[in-house]
Parts: sequence; structure tokens; C-alpha cells
Amino acid sequence: MSVFSLLLRSVFLAATLLRVAADQVIYSDDSLSNGWQDWSWGTTLDYAATNIKEDSSSISVNSTAWSALSLKSPSTIGSFAGLRFDIAGNQPEVQIYIESTVDNVQAPTIPLTALSQNVNTTGFTSLLLDFSALPPAGDPLGAGTWDRINLQAQGNGAVYNIDNIILVDSIVVEPKFLSAEPIGTNTIAVTGQGDIDFSKVTAQLNGKAVKVTSVTTVPSVDVSTKSITYITLASRFSSGTLSILTDGAASYTYTLPAALSGFVNQFNTYPINPRVYGVNFPTSASYIQHLGVTISRKGGNAETAYNPFGDFTNAGNDWYFENRAGDNADNWISWVKDANSEAILLLPALDWVSKDATSYSYPKTVYPDQAAFDPFNADAGNGQFANGSWVSPPDPSHAYTPWNVTAAKTYLTGLQNKPEVITIDNEIEIASSTHQDMHPTPLGYDEIFERVINFSAVAKEALPDVQVAAPSTCAWWFYWTSAVGDADKAAHNGSDFLPWFLAQMQTHDKNAKKRFLDFLDIHYYFAPDTSANDDAAKALRLRMSRSLWDPTYVDESWISGPASNSQPNPDSVNLIPRMHTLIEKYYPGTKLSIGEWSSSADTDLTGGLLTVDMLGIFGRYKLDQATYWATPDEKGPVGLAYWLFRGYGIYFGDLSAQVSIPKLDPNVLGVYASTNSLHNNATLVVVNKSPTDPVALDISGIPKGNYFLRHFGGQAGVAKFQTTISIESTQYLVVPAYTAVFLQQRK
Repeated sequence: MSVFSLLLRSVFLAATLLRVAADQVIYSDDSLSNGWQDWSWGTTLDYAATNIKEDSSSISVNSTAWSALSLKSPSTIGSFAGLRFDIAGNQPEVQIYIESTVDNVQAPTIPLTALSQNVNTTGFTSLLLDFSALPPAGDPLGAGTWDRINLQAQGNGAVYNIDNIILVDSIVVEPKFLSAEPIGTNTIAVTGQGDIDFSKVTAQLNGKAVKVTSVTTVPSVDVSTKSITYITLASRFSSGTLSILTDGAASYTYTLPAALSGFVNQFNTYPINPRVYGVNFPTSASYIQHLGVTISRKGGNAETAYNPFGDFTNAGNDWYFENRAGDNADNWISWVKDANSEAILLLPALDWVSKDATSYSYPKTVYPDQAAFDPFNADAGNGQFANGSWVSPPDPSHAYTPWNVTAAKTYLTGLQNKPEVITIDNEIEIASSTHQDMHPTPLGYDEIFERVINFSAVAKEALPDVQVAAPSTCAWWFYWTSAVGDADKAAHNGSDFLPWFLAQMQTHDKNAKKRFLDFLDIHYYFAPDTSANDDAAKALRLRMSRSLWDPTYVDESWISGPASNSQPNPDSVNLIPRMHTLIEKYYPGTKLSIGEWSSSADTDLTGGLLTVDMLGIFGRYKLDQATYWATPDEKGPVGLAYWLFRGYGIYFGDLSAQVSIPKLDPNVLGVYASTNSLHNNATLVVVNKSPTDPVALDISGIPKGNYFLRHFGGQAGVAKFQTTISIESTQYLVVPAYTAVFLQQRK
């Protein structure tokens, strides 16, 4: 067995010592032990692999997309302290989760990157999963009938070797400092493991000792097993060299830069629409309340086929065109609104909806030559031949029952709980792909407009106070072009789609003397490829937010290639100002909604930092509504971004205040300010996108006094930390690398 050595920086243990007397071996050399069984799926395994080994062999694992090495215990495992295993591979895209087959419940999903980002093919890396603090949030596994361990590949599959899989009986933690970073004006935030002696912590600024005036330890929000200690210094930070010493050694050294100068004008404000803090499919009332979710959307591809007279949906092209049970819309609206969130409800606008919870569109018995079949249902096919062409013609009656405006009116009229917003279907322009089984013909300009008008009329008649959002277009290309292609554009005088659509809506409403569209609703997913998630991809991810607002930012993707539209400056997305300009020109008074958007990396810290930047941008640039796709993990990086702005009833203000920092580099820094009209207090949110360097700000217009501080990121990683600090001057305010900070004035 290999020597166990693991360096983990946050929730996990560094230099961990184990007592192994009562450990249980799951696998070691050629076979499973102690009654463990192989319950893997979609995975090729070799239990006696010798391509890389520690003793006589290891397990070679080759999992297809979303398949897993799955190991089932004959008894529960919750009494053990943790799981240890050795792994080798090219940083395989694997997520780990523990489940109970008895109670059909699953513990939080853990990306392998939360344990180590240095797994390689040259040798085994030994990892320890501490059941008392599961990453990335640090939740304990807790009591339960846990009996199954899954290492699941993600969308690209995973190839790796694994060895010495052991449940450990206990974990003894060596006291050790894990991080110490300057934050605010004179505070050092320290995390560690074990029983640390903080009395030995000292600091030097430019070679001179700085007195420590107070030491305060606070737990992480939601995570009782993780805490942070704030050390307050007697004097403020300034540019130069800061050394933080533990046990007399200079353990952490930072170069504090010259401060960026700017100001906040709290008298130059405009309202922030609270609906920009929305998500799709919140998981519970407590989720809404903990993250301060203001509006919740029941949408997405499956909802296109939602049958309200049985609560059935269909997965469409996302998963073998299979029907399944869905949430009852009336009940969903009820509990969402009871949790103080508004509701967005999708209204199907095609000709079919699911007829039951079990049928599927392409049975093998009818279409035997399909390219792929559901690994869990061998008769359900993907509707395509090996050459990529579609099965044609499909028979919608396999999975669907007819749908029309009469059925829609019956549905909406019968709702006991009323949504604030109705969206007319979802990404209807690509239905010939996502829902090829019910609408194989590409939709053009005229059909999209006609369906929006017909079903908007029904929504407005059944629910007079409802607001309608459409066309919920999926991406940049389809903002300007239909699935029919250039011929469709030519048939409409060369007009790009969204300008044409808005102009048609205005003409229709003038004739009808009634507004049929309240929101121009679009979906926005970043076009650049950041899937590698290496340092370059992370830096790109963090600057992609510029595409929301910056006319000088040339999109780093196919968008900057040959133009798909006739709009000005087509290489620059400039999303929110561009859409506002179109609205003002073609359909004034329409609001702007982004019904789906994403960070592109929900489990990576940079995804959370980007989300902070985007939420700040939404408020600054007067977006009217936005809902994240789909449901960010409450305690993951994106959930932390929502918590930073609105968690537990402490809100970023309702009025966006002017921020001017002339030398600010938006690739590195985002700064957002607000005023709360009720309490007349100032709030500042700063996100430092640099992975290595702290930033310093000299911000006038921020009053001195006591401030409530929230932050996540930096060396402390993915966890919610908060305290109260005193700010006597904002001439030098420090934000650590890769960190988002929230400061709110206390009166």
C-alpha cells in the first residue's frame, strides 16, 4: 500500500494522519473485499489492470458520458470517518457521490477537482474524503443508510485507474494554517485545521511589526465544521510588503499594490429591478429564502411538452425523447410564492404535449436502426441514424396528445395560483432539433410570430394581470436568423429576426390597441470555449462578462468571425445595451429579460466570481429580469454569488449608485455600489478576478463606520464567511486574489 500524503487547502485535510486499525478495505489487488459489489453502469472495468499499479494491480476504469464506477456495500457506511483512494489519470472529469439505496437519497455531489487538481498519469495521487466535511461546501455526510459509492464521469466520459479504496475508521488532524489573507482595511482572514494557537500569529508591514488588537473566530454560514478567524491589526494596510507570520515564520507574504483611485456617488442612482436575482427550478422554500431568490422560472426544453392535465413532460432530444412525470404547475407556483418569490410559468405553444409519464417517441421495435438507445431503457432510441440524419417521418402519437389554444386557456383559467410572468414556450426556434419528434420542420419568422401571438392572446385573456415574455431565443445566432436559414431572412427584406419580431409586435399591438408582449426574453450562454478549465480558460471565463455591456470588447469566439447579422459592430455582443437599443427603436416600452444564463462552470470558483460580476452588471445596466439556468447548488460557487448579494435577508441595495474608477481593468476587477432607499445605507461589492494578486482601492464617497462583511473565494475557497469590521478610511481597501467581497454600512 502506498504512503498516504495529501495536500488540500480548504475543507479537506492537509498532512492527515490516520489510525487504520478498524479500516475496511473495499478494493486492494484484483478484487473487491468485505462483500462489496460492482453496481457500475456504462463502464468497462479491469480489476487486475497492470498498466499502472502500486502492488500487483489496480482497477482500470473507462466510463462513457455520465456513467460510473459504482460500488455497493452489504451494510451502511456512515459510521466510518472517511473514504481514502489512490487515483491516476489525466485529471479525469469525475464527480463523487454517496447514496442510500434503501431510502433512495443522495449526498451532495463532489467534483474530483475539489479533492485535487493535480491528478496525473505518471503516478497515483492519494486522496481522502472526510465524511465530516464534504466539499465543496463542507457539509457532513450525516447519519443515514449510506451504502453506495459512485465515481461518475461527466459529459466527456472518464478514463483512469483507481487503487487501495478504503473506508477509514478515524482521522486525526494535525494543527495547521491553511490560509491567511489581508481583507478590508486592517483585517487578516485566517483558516486552518486542528487546534491552532492564534496567539503566535503576528504581522509585519514593510518590515515593521504591526500590533494585533483582536482575534475573532466565526463559523462559516451553513457549515458548522468550518470556521474562519479574523485578526484585526492596530494600523491600516498600505502599499508595500505584508508578511503574516505563524510560529515566528513568514508563512504568507503579499505585495500590496498602489491603490486604484475612484469614487462612489450615492446621489446619482437609479432603481435595480429585483427580478434580476432569479433562478430556474429552485429546490425548496428554504433555498429561495437562503439565497434571496426573487423570481423563479419553471421552464426549459422538457416544459415544452408539459401536459397540465396529468403533469407529464418529455425530455426531448436531451434524453431519448422520453416522457416522464413533472411537477404540478399549480402546486409549484403556490410554494414558490409562499417563499416570497415571484413565478414564471412556461406555456407550451407547439401542437403536442406528453400523453403520459412512460412513453417515448422512437421505440426500437418501430425504428430498429437508430444510432443510440437509452442505457436504462434499451427500446428508447435517439431518433437518429448513424449518419446523423433524423428518423422521418416521426409519429407524434407514440408519446404525445394534441395541444392547442383551447386547451391552453382551460389550463390557465383553472390555475388557483397565478404566475406573474408567462413565457411562450422555450427556444421555439430550434424545436425542429430539440423536439424533432413533434415538429420536424424548421420554424421560420412567421410561424414563431404567429405562435407567440396566438398563445399570448390566450394568456392575457385567461390571466388579465399576467406579463408575457417571448420569444425566449436560445443564442446569438438565432437572435438574427431562423432555423430555415438565409432564404427566410431574404423573404423578410433581409431583416434580422429580433428587430423584425419587435417591429411586428409593435404593429400588431397598435392595431389591437393592447400590448401582447411585456418582455423581450432571450437566453444567453457565453460562446467562447472554456471547457478545458485550465488557467487560460479561467481567465477567459472571468473576462467574458464584458460581452454583456462593453462595446469595445470583441467576443473571443466564432461571433467575431463572419457576421450572422446586419447589426452595427457585429463582433461585439454588447448584449444589454444592444437589446435596449433595439427595443427603443422597434417596440418602446418593452422590458428586457434573460430567461436563461450560466457561468459556464458551476462547480469552479471562477464560475462563482463570474456570477458575482454578472449580477452586478445586471443591476448597473438596467436589466429587467434574469433567471439562472438551471438551479445553482446553494453551497457551491454560483450559489455563493447569490448569497453574497441577497442571502438570508441581507440585500444589496435597491438603487444602483454611480461608480467611477478611471484606471479599472474590467478583466481583473468588478466594483458595484448601491444605496438602500429604506435605510439609506451604502453597499459595495468588489470581485477580484486575479488568481494571484490582491487589489487595493481608494474609494471616496463611502462613509466610514462599521460594515457587515461577506466574502468567498481566495485561499479560503468555496465557503460562506461573514463578520463585522470597522472602516475608518477607504483610502486603502484590500480585496484578496480570486475573491468576492460584500460590504454594507451598519447604522
